[in-house]
Amino acid sequence: MADRHTESGIPIRPVYGPEALEGWSARERLGEPGRYPFTRGVYPTMYTGKPWTMRQYAGFGTAAESNARYRQLIANGTNGLSVAFDLPTQMGYDSDAPLAAGEVGKVGVAVDSVEDMAVLFGGIPLGEVSTSMTINAPASVLLLLYRLVGESQGVAPSALTGTIQNDVLKEYIARGTYIFPPKPSLRLVADVFRYCRAEIPRWNTISISGYHMAEAGADPVQEIAFTLANGIEYVRTAVAAGMAVDDFAPRLSFFFVARTTLLEEVAKFRAARRIWARVMREEFGAENPKSLMLRFHTQTAGVQLTAQQPEVNLVRVSVQALAAVLGGTQSLHTNSFDEAIALPTEKAARLALRTQQVLAYESDVTSTVDPFAGSYVVESLTDEVEAAALQLMGRIEDMGGAVAAIERGFQKAEIERTAYRVQQETDSGERTVVGVNRFQLDVEEPYEPLRVDPAIEAEQAARLAKLRAGRDSSAVERGLTALRRAAAGSENVLYPMREALAARATVGEVSDALREVWGTYTPSERF
Repeated sequence: MADRHTESGIPIRPVYGPEALEGWSARERLGEPGRYPFTRGVYPTMYTGKPWTMRQYAGFGTAAESNARYRQLIANGTNGLSVAFDLPTQMGYDSDAPLAAGEVGKVGVAVDSVEDMAVLFGGIPLGEVSTSMTINAPASVLLLLYRLVGESQGVAPSALTGTIQNDVLKEYIARGTYIFPPKPSLRLVADVFRYCRAEIPRWNTISISGYHMAEAGADPVQEIAFTLANGIEYVRTAVAAGMAVDDFAPRLSFFFVARTTLLEEVAKFRAARRIWARVMREEFGAENPKSLMLRFHTQTAGVQLTAQQPEVNLVRVSVQALAAVLGGTQSLHTNSFDEAIALPTEKAARLALRTQQVLAYESDVTSTVDPFAGSYVVESLTDEVEAAALQLMGRIEDMGGAVAAIERGFQKAEIERTAYRVQQETDSGERTVVGVNRFQLDVEEPYEPLRVDPAIEAEQAARLAKLRAGRDSSAVERGLTALRRAAAGSENVLYPMREALAARATVGEVSDALREVWGTYTPSERF
């Protein structure tokens, strides 16, 4: 029998027995659900009381089109929204900026101002839904727009619930939608922590993300090691800025991928919880149990979806979703089967949501907490993933921490090596991808994808022109001037930023004001 290994290269034995747990203390390493070290889950009852939050990541074209999709998802049973923004919004550019040409509304919704945000959530009571926004460098801007729309609905900021991703460190590693250099970017993250504690206390201020690193090629050990190392950097930044760890740590959250390799994925989630609990208690002295909890959102693995025989992706997503649930996720997005081709159609998005509903309401996985607890293979893999991740985190510490390692190109190079190896294995046939290098069809069946109307760009430009013509320009400039002054000093920038946005300053104008003071980030040649 050929040797088998996990995605991280950990050997998998054909048979596991009691010897796999020799020297293993259930009380110390496993514990009880909802108690330190949270191996078995962050809450005592997990899904036995109610299932995870079912989110669907959506956003395309104009705010009005995305609003219609959100209403459909809510009508079909979604209890949490997850907003995808287009590339110009992610990079802090308005839709009429020269650099935005050809990208408006393509990979997400275009949001240029508070007026777009009001359309995006029109008819959706923000005091009753939880909203996750996948936005990083300009996360503070979109959060404040959301707050302004909530206030216009009569919703107090203290009643708003949701998450901004706000994880800029992984942008330097994997995605590239950064704006500012690391130092001011981390300062902005700390400002968000302070602002939300005072103004929007139920909001999750950051979703520290391994998902995008996994999509770039990171294996499970790299995913959690690099993500937790970034998390440590954020905590150190906030503590250095004068915040007490228990004042902000309960609002930290994480974002991971779920692959089809179910056993290692379950072990990965359990190991990540255990590592984070120990780090928060032993390194940072956190005392609030909520500060020790690694709460996370999961998205099924887009990188594993195929354009060939796209309906097979329904099976892949089902296995991935099951891995996330068995691993104890707090919320879940299931990818649509057609996402390897284009933006998901309404039918595909509904089927993705139905996948979660079948798991929650037709299977028995919600009947008991941590169903794999005590499994010889899962407990053994949990220990091995934990040990390998700690070793990799130690290498980052030896370099001076996550930012120092990023500046050396360490994480990016490690991920690229893994991605190259996986591609070689796929090309050689050593790794099977159904429909791609085995079990192919002679002729692929036609599929009509959803397409974004290119006229959206002109429509957004016209909306911006109307906005600028109808607003109080002097009030906008006063707000932007105050923002520049705060950015150059030590004042929390979110307060003047909110005033500028309330005066109808645009996302691009606010981002440009910060660019003037902080500059932009240019990666070194080592990247």
